[in-house]
Amino acid sequence: MIRILLVDDHEIVRRGLRQLLAEEFPKAVFGEASRVPQARELLAQKDWNLVLLDINLPGGSGLDLLTEARKLRPQAAVLMLSSYPEEEFAVRAFKLGASGYLTKASVAEEMLTAVTKVLGGGKYVSAALAEKLAAALGAPSPSAPHETLSPRELEVLRLVATGQTIKEIAAGFSLSDKTIATYRARISEKLGLSTNVELARYALQHRLVE
Repeated sequence: MIRILLVDDHEIVRRGLRQLLAEEFPKAVFGEASRVPQARELLAQKDWNLVLLDINLPGGSGLDLLTEARKLRPQAAVLMLSSYPEEEFAVRAFKLGASGYLTKASVAEEMLTAVTKVLGGGKYVSAALAEKLAAALGAPSPSAPHETLSPRELEVLRLVATGQTIKEIAAGFSLSDKTIATYRARISEKLGLSTNVELARYALQHRLVE
């Protein structure tokens, strides 16, 4: 029996994934979560063979949750899903322990290929990404300033770029305004950008936000 946890804030995406995977794995048992706290509880409660995890989640960062999943369920394969370009997030996800990375534009056949491979203990990257990923993982230094950001700093950058205030971001993460302000200051220092407008422009240029 295969246990599969689907973590995505869109019900229609979870429903589509569940239908697709249930046809391929008819004996699979599914769990679903739409927010980070809910996913965290399910990870703690049960063993999972596979976690399909969206990067962009309310209540926290999918990359943060990836790190937690690797600690809570090290035997589980974690396949990251994202609407963001592979080249901007895949390297970071693999360094944090992901078993594979797919964009939501991937076709059903590619999804099933990826799931089968990671369940078998392998890693999955698209053909288009493989060469670029190998080069990036072997690079001695980050190729872009935002690659020096921690997962939480990257998420704060993305939220600032979408127009959220420090107070709104703090509420979403259940953290203090002071803590988020500290992250914001670190981001500015690392990127060499001071205003929210500059940060938003940077995030758009590097396709970190839609």
